[in-house]
Amino acid sequence: MNSVTPSPTVPRLGLCCTFSQQPIRFRTTTVKANSGMKRELALAKLSELCLANADALLAALHFCATHGIGSFRINSQILPLKTHSACGYSMNELPRGEEIVERFRACGEFAKTSGIRTCLHPDQFVVLNSPRADVVTSSVAELEYQSEVAEWVGADVVNIHGGGAYGNKAESLNRLAMRVNRLSERSRSRLTLENDDTTYTPNDLLPLCQAEGIPLVYDVHHHRCNRDELSVEEATRRAVATWNREPLFHISSPLEGWKGKNPKPHHDFIDIQDFPQCWRDLSLTVEVEAKAKEVAVLKLKRQLVERWFVYILRCVDGSLYTGITNNLSRRLDQHNSGTASRYTRGRLPVVMIYYEEQPDQGSALRRELDVKAMSRSAKEFLAQSTPGVSIDKG
Repeated sequence: MNSVTPSPTVPRLGLCCTFSQQPIRFRTTTVKANSGMKRELALAKLSELCLANADALLAALHFCATHGIGSFRINSQILPLKTHSACGYSMNELPRGEEIVERFRACGEFAKTSGIRTCLHPDQFVVLNSPRADVVTSSVAELEYQSEVAEWVGADVVNIHGGGAYGNKAESLNRLAMRVNRLSERSRSRLTLENDDTTYTPNDLLPLCQAEGIPLVYDVHHHRCNRDELSVEEATRRAVATWNREPLFHISSPLEGWKGKNPKPHHDFIDIQDFPQCWRDLSLTVEVEAKAKEVAVLKLKRQLVERWFVYILRCVDGSLYTGITNNLSRRLDQHNSGTASRYTRGRLPVVMIYYEEQPDQGSALRRELDVKAMSRSAKEFLAQSTPGVSIDKG
């Protein structure tokens, strides 16, 4: 019996840092503005920004919980200028510093009870394998700060890229492995590495990840831009194996499409064709790196839940009709009520003799064309290969 089964589990989708339409904003300041103030006033201003950002984070988590978004990436500047050489500060220097920490801990409690995963992704200036000692020192400081925030809110990922190649990938990766040991346990236990779209592929980073016990955040868009010998399926399998907790991956689509001159810039939305089929049934967090932010996440969520089918009907005159739908029982009712197709309207009643599921609407449309091009005998063979059709009317 060919019957409709329940919708598959959708991977946890993640929203990155900011919103496009919601009135939730994270505040920051500039070095110029802060350094132009007396230190006491500057710290008071920074305290105000930190408190506001804690409240904004809680609002962001509430939005995610309400709309079924399973993960939120916290902005790197959630504590503005925290590690700056001239304007930086410790929490005990800030007015209401303890209250700031408690507000962030409250965010962590809400995220935990709501089942929302949190993570951080330091900016590109964090480069552990830099030949410059000052860059490494500032990178370590930034990772320690973000890991402190991660501890407050219960985040289990602080993600960075591999860094530069500096003319020798092997030496640069060895340098990265040594620098990781400069991190505290709090930071080291949360550290993850991500393949990038220019320098380090998944296959470059996997040996280091395996040797050092560092999970690989697999960015499939970066991999498609910066290819190696691994297929998406193989890279997925090997990346998953580096995790001792739920894996976290990245998805994005090219702004100009894959045939454009530069596929690296991100589109406002995710093309469902870019979402790997092998990810659909995994217990996985997928951060959606799209410019439309929450709108893109919610659209992708709908598309992943939505199911598409190609079907064949037998009309009362014996002719066959092929179509697509995302609701088999409703579409059959529409055909038999005469509202679905001009062709079937004059050949009622119709019965559904065959259907097959496709991963998305685009695939269904392409398969529909293939089936329509088949001979009648080939279509009859399809129907005979799956005798009986049961459609869930619920």
